[in-house]
Amino acid sequence: MGLKQKLHTLKMKYKGTKMAPAFNALHTFLYLPNETTHSGSHVRVADDLKRTMNIVIMALVPCLIFGIFNTGYQHYAAIDEALRAAPLANFFTWDNFIMGCWTVLPLVIVSYGVGLAVEFLFAVIKGHEVEEGYLVTGMLVPLIVPIDIPLWMLAVAVIFGVVIGKEVFGGTGMNILNPALTIRAFLFFAYPTWMSGDKVWVHGAVERQQEIAAGANVDAISGETILGSYAQNSSVVYDYWDMFWGFIPGSVGETSKVLIIIGALFLIFTKIGSWRIIFSTLIGALTMGLIFNGVVDAGWIGESSKFYGLMSVPFWQHLIIGSILFGAVYMATDPVTASQTNKGKWIYGFLIGFISIMIRVFNPAYPEGVFLAILLMNVFAPTIDHYVLQGNIKRRMKRLKVKTA
Repeated sequence: MGLKQKLHTLKMKYKGTKMAPAFNALHTFLYLPNETTHSGSHVRVADDLKRTMNIVIMALVPCLIFGIFNTGYQHYAAIDEALRAAPLANFFTWDNFIMGCWTVLPLVIVSYGVGLAVEFLFAVIKGHEVEEGYLVTGMLVPLIVPIDIPLWMLAVAVIFGVVIGKEVFGGTGMNILNPALTIRAFLFFAYPTWMSGDKVWVHGAVERQQEIAAGANVDAISGETILGSYAQNSSVVYDYWDMFWGFIPGSVGETSKVLIIIGALFLIFTKIGSWRIIFSTLIGALTMGLIFNGVVDAGWIGESSKFYGLMSVPFWQHLIIGSILFGAVYMATDPVTASQTNKGKWIYGFLIGFISIMIRVFNPAYPEGVFLAILLMNVFAPTIDHYVLQGNIKRRMKRLKVKTA
């Protein structure tokens, strides 16, 4: 008896029981549903929500693999700075891969294990089918957190994000906040020392710091990010190509801009991601960057100001530092929490980019504001769509009056 037939037997055995949603979820995840409709008009397509989610996961896998190698590379390069002289030659090595797997895969396992357990629990209790929304969230969460975040903290945050960020609103399709960003926001406010600073982005840096504090004679590991360096008005040790290719410290999957761009093109080509939201987010970020550059050029702010470092960053460089590009492609385009109207998407995305750079500059203690900007605009997305629709209705009413006059 094949696996498909065994699953179908189990599905029929538990049909009508509380455990039916769990078996149905496993069956339809591996195979197309074997149920068809027999009446009424229906749109026949080759995909469903699970397959749509899988496409997004496919776009994220290159970022995950790169993040695995980069985790090992940043660890060894922090110990031996000579490795940074030839990053490409020292990047794709077995040592980096093994180190990365040892630290990144547990994040993925905890994210999916805890999140899906909560999803299955709610499905069994409520008696509905397991929803597919966490398939993408489970992959996003490990990519947007520091590498050494304690696993128990991640588990607590995932439970909070799934329950408070989604289930209390009715589940997938009903939530007003992006669940992955809700998890990150919980981590940021509940455990800020593990989400900011120059010790959380490189594997082993926190342990080395603790050993030094205990009197051990070991070298410290610093993992200061580019944003952190700018926020302190200090020099940046990475060139533009390092920033573009991703050979820099940062969250697990947010460093390689070239892979994010490839993922964006893939999502746009498959019509999963909204190109309007992606481009408008980048336009908003560039606009805010230009405004800050103008303020610096006009001499309205001096080098002694704590805001000078990030204000003086060339406006285009904001797109290759931090997580603005990752947020624009994989977070802002969430079809559930984003604006639905075409004009609303332009407004929604522009404000995300605009506010992200504003928070980045005016919050030197934590110079990144993409997740806060997206969560804020998640709340305002229905309002944006409402006024766009009302504007359309008013214009149509005016045309109707002209025709009947």
